Amino acid sequence: MIRIVLVDDHGLIRSSLRTRLDREPDLTTVGEAETAAQAIRTVRRLQPDVVLLDLVLPRQSGSDAIQDLLEAAPSTRILVVSSLAQPTTVRRALAAGAHGYVPKRASDTELIEAIHRVAAGGRYVDPDLGAQLVVADGVPALEPVSDRERDVLSLLALGYKNQEISKKLYISVHTVDTHRAHIMRKLELATRAELVLFALAHGLIGAS
Repeated sequence: MIRIVLVDDHGLIRSSLRTRLDREPDLTTVGEAETAAQAIRTVRRLQPDVVLLDLVLPRQSGSDAIQDLLEAAPSTRILVVSSLAQPTTVRRALAAGAHGYVPKRASDTELIEAIHRVAAGGRYVDPDLGAQLVVADGVPALEPVSDRERDVLSLLALGYKNQEISKKLYISVHTVDTHRAHIMRKLELATRAELVLFALAHGLIGAS
């Protein structure tokens, strides 16, 4: 039996994942967490086989928590399940120690396959994301945008409001407003719709 801990700040997503995973005869969800700090405590206590980890978490990002999770449970395998699809984001998570990366748009079949492969000691990266990793991901249009602005851009494109982004990135609403203004000016965008289309076109978020 593969024992799994779910880490996502959305209760509905955790509930949906738990329902889906518990239908599999060899998978069982043994714990949940909605923040990185909760995840580390839960993983240290339960020592699961696999952690399904979202990267967009309040206060501390999933990527920043990977090393702490592995220190808390060295034999646990980390499978990132995220809406963020930018190659640099995928690389950052894998470099931090994640054993796999699956976009939230992935099918149930792909997710189950990824869990089994990672639990067995292998690695798994969604084929579309993997293809992007083997080519240069420099995007001239994004060069004026800082790493923090890319984080804000991705969350805005995913539909998060400024107050929500403030909590997730642990920055003030004023700082979010400032980043948003800089992004729109640097990329010459006028509306949220244009921002979403830009993010999709440049791989900052995955198409649903």
